[in-house]
Amino acid sequence: MAIGVLALLGFQLVDSAFIARLGTAPLAAQAFTFPLSFLIIGIQVGIGIAIAALISRALGGGEPQRARRLSTLVLMVGSTLIGVLAVGLWLGQRPVFTLLGADQVALDYIRRYWPIQLLAGWLGALAYFAYSVFRAHGNTKLPGNMMLLTSLINLALDPLLIFGFGPWDGLGLPGAAWASVIAFGTGLGFTGTWLWRQHWLTRRGLGAETRRSLRPFMGIAGPAMVSQLMPPLSAMLAIAVVAAIGETHVAAWGLASRLETLSLMAILALTMSLPPWLGRCYGAGDWAQIKRLMRLVLKVAVLWQLALGIIMALAAHWIALALAGQPAVQEELALLIRFLLPSYAALGVCMLVVSAGNALGFPLWSMVLSGVRLFICYLPCLWLGMQLGGWTGLALGAAIGNVLAGLAAWRMLKRLLSRPQRTREV
Repeated sequence: MAIGVLALLGFQLVDSAFIARLGTAPLAAQAFTFPLSFLIIGIQVGIGIAIAALISRALGGGEPQRARRLSTLVLMVGSTLIGVLAVGLWLGQRPVFTLLGADQVALDYIRRYWPIQLLAGWLGALAYFAYSVFRAHGNTKLPGNMMLLTSLINLALDPLLIFGFGPWDGLGLPGAAWASVIAFGTGLGFTGTWLWRQHWLTRRGLGAETRRSLRPFMGIAGPAMVSQLMPPLSAMLAIAVVAAIGETHVAAWGLASRLETLSLMAILALTMSLPPWLGRCYGAGDWAQIKRLMRLVLKVAVLWQLALGIIMALAAHWIALALAGQPAVQEELALLIRFLLPSYAALGVCMLVVSAGNALGFPLWSMVLSGVRLFICYLPCLWLGMQLGGWTGLALGAAIGNVLAGLAAWRMLKRLLSRPQRTREV
């Protein structure tokens, strides 16, 4: 899963790196779309969490037929929800992006790019739901391979579709979105075929299973989706703050957001692979194993992320030089890397505790923790830092907010695991 996540997030960073060669305006326009793209990702991850939790619990409890029914239902419901959301985001694009601070030049770029990117987001969500079913059955190899395949396809198509080849001039910014559409569509086709061949889907008993599982599904998916929707909302507020400083800073912030997700690849891989494992232990009532798993995963996460963050902070100048085409953007990006990357060790702890809480029947606690992280720790520190120290203060404030969130998550986990049987919510 770590290899797959690296490939998937790497192709998002590759998109931004190629777009940066088009100029600051297209890069800033793409950065304005990130919060709404994260909105789609938040919904799909919330549904994916419910998929992994319920299916792994059914398998742990010896109910393979129910696991098949659940797989079919969540794929149907998930594709419909993401489709409706994508249409709504397309219809309301102008007022939303204007509210975020996009000027007319950015809006013109967004108008040509956004509908295609929404299609890519829908296809990517369907592929993600299929990946979640495989992970719930303990198969992380195929999802990882499919993520790698889609990344390679995107990498090959990006320069061709953005810049063109031979006498063809290319599509510019929309070319990056079309590359994603083709890549995700290919991955979805392969994964859907293998999913059917594994006989993990069924057409029987879906009505009765809907009545039985709707409440537990919403009990997990509802809080999980709210938790996952908080980061896009936070990102909207953060980019509105950054937009007040200038276009160059928006471009640098957009690149830093892509670099953040890439640097957190190991954490993201753990948040995907850990819940099915925890779900099976939950179904079997093995809380001693759950505690051992959480101690191990947090230790690995902190050591890995701290070492990676320090190395990247030391190499900030060269990383910014490779990613950003404009010297001014390079300078602002390097500053963000130096402050933010080491703080992701604490952020990783928070992300893992949220993921584990959803798998272990504490979805409301996970939702509360997500809110505390973003709206009590991160955003206030970011805003206060900007008021006191400008761009440098903003970077330092964001880093402090991540550290505070990690400490809050650690305290919450200790409390939840001290009396799991008495505090379990679902």
